[in-house]
Amino acid sequence: MIVTPQLLVQQYRLQPHPEGGWYKETYRSNEAIAQNSLPARFSGSRAFSTAIYFLLEEGNFSAFHRIQSDECWHFYYGDPLWIYIIFPSGNMEIIQLGNDFSRGQQFQYVVPAGCWFASRPAPESRFSFVGCTVAPGFDFADFEMAEVNALQTTYPQHEKLIQELCR
Repeated sequence: MIVTPQLLVQQYRLQPHPEGGWYKETYRSNEAIAQNSLPARFSGSRAFSTAIYFLLEEGNFSAFHRIQSDECWHFYYGDPLWIYIIFPSGNMEIIQLGNDFSRGQQFQYVVPAGCWFASRPAPESRFSFVGCTVAPGFDFADFEMAEVNALQTTYPQHEKLIQELCR
């Protein structure tokens, strides 16, 4: 069987994601953390944890965004994915998510809460099928898409990449 992005979309009933790519929530804890037990940056209670499948095809990208929780990325199938993280200090790190550790690729990586991050298939990658686990659980109330001009003003040293990876 030849696995294609279209097959993955059908098999896992993936839906378009607002940041780009395809996704499906696969897990949401039945238990929640009360708002008064969470840091002030959360506007309500949150599930203990959530998980999704996430698919990016060649030529597409996940636009710069940030969330209020740590997000652990897991590599599943396909070709390497690059994750671009801009830390509040302005330092940037590029993580290669993939299955060839001899080339510095990692099977998983945690993006810390509050960092701006984006991703796209590595050059010459056809597609990347990955997963993301978030704790406390993901809520769209905690999701902020980057505005290109504001992000460039804050991090002018990354202007070219910000222009490439914002919608």
